Amino acid sequence: LASMAATGLKKLECKDLHGYLKTLGPSLLDELYGRPATCLAVFRELCDLGKHYVMRLLFLEQAVPQAVVGSWVESSNHSEHLRAVSQLSELRVWYEHQISGGLAGWILSPTFRANLRTALLGGGQPWFSVVQLPPDKHAKDVAALDSYSLERWEVLLNFIVGSGEAQVSKDIMEILIKSGLMRSEEGSHPTITPAGFQFLLMDTPSQVWYILLQYLDTMQSRGLNLVEALQFLFQISFSTLGKDYPTEGMSDSMQQFLQHLRELGLVNQRKRKSGRFYPTRLAIHLASGISDVEKDFHKEGYLVVESNYRIYAYTDSELQVALIGLFSEILYRFPNLVVANLTRDSVQEAVVRGITADQILHFLRVNAHPKALHRHPIVPPTISDQIRLWEMERDRLTFTEGVLYNQFLSQPDFELLRNYAKDMGVLLWENNNKRLMVVSKGGHDDVKRYWKSIRKSNS
Repeated sequence: LASMAATGLKKLECKDLHGYLKTLGPSLLDELYGRPATCLAVFRELCDLGKHYVMRLLFLEQAVPQAVVGSWVESSNHSEHLRAVSQLSELRVWYEHQISGGLAGWILSPTFRANLRTALLGGGQPWFSVVQLPPDKHAKDVAALDSYSLERWEVLLNFIVGSGEAQVSKDIMEILIKSGLMRSEEGSHPTITPAGFQFLLMDTPSQVWYILLQYLDTMQSRGLNLVEALQFLFQISFSTLGKDYPTEGMSDSMQQFLQHLRELGLVNQRKRKSGRFYPTRLAIHLASGISDVEKDFHKEGYLVVESNYRIYAYTDSELQVALIGLFSEILYRFPNLVVANLTRDSVQEAVVRGITADQILHFLRVNAHPKALHRHPIVPPTISDQIRLWEMERDRLTFTEGVLYNQFLSQPDFELLRNYAKDMGVLLWENNNKRLMVVSKGGHDDVKRYWKSIRKSNS
């Protein structure tokens, strides 16, 4: 008897803004649309046709027949129409409304309509406190904020990798464990998981979104206000990089949320009780999600990939060296240069950890050295093709739990049991010459019971 177990590795997925909002209930969405900043953030990320529909309905108080809305689009663009309808419905930007005469119509959410009007036309309450702040003696310019956000985010990544003395707060550590990026056994330091390896090769905006969405998922369980936090995030996404904003008027819940954003590098605050904060580029670009991200916006590329499978990394960062080592073999290290080699073993070891070929290639592209950006394609085709082939080699085998049957006394006995297993749909493999067969673990009891009844009747 033999059995084999398969370990399924789930691909790490990162929702964009709309992908996350679709998971919220109708009541939460309606409450969320109570702020103009939220409505404007959602509106600007709609597809073009969705924006068109919203603008045509924005100043109408009554429902418009669905047939009329459908007539605004040529029949050749029907698929785009369906996509826009689905997007607006899932986000509760509009919903179905019965019109007199039994016709089905679309009407914009009154809350969304009113607050989007305010956002587009002006008026309403200020998005931030109107308190006039005195000049900041420790003012931060754009370069300082970019450097700060990069430094804070690398602390988190170093903690996940397990390199250096990086430490994070208890709340952030719990989020990393709950999200499956790290695992923790009682009394031991958390260690990285296969999902964590995938996470490390994401670009920074995708990483930020992933961690933040995990954080938001735990807010209500910790007694914090999810809607208030989302509204705050949408507000700071419209702030000006390099400008400070007051913390006066923030609830205790939002003050706690601000400290976690500070730890993640989304805002800069000199002291915990300082009356001002500076949003960083990470926070300002947050509401645009990950759909349009091509390159990390605060890091200069450092990788050059050659057709001889060599990677030249112009860096002295321990984190960046550790990331390259996830899928390549480090050959040489100099003060500002690391030379690595892509090999079959190194790539397949990365695949075992849950990293895909596409993630490796995306990482090499978004971190390409400025000199390499002039090359088209950035990664030589021979390299990209070979990495995918190495991944496919690894995926050729599928492991399934099963039970081996052998030592049959005669060929008729073997064929009888094999045919029964085949008819039951539980036969996984057979070798007629050696009288060997493997049945699925789920079908083992039935086959075993049948074999016992056959032997008993023959005795």
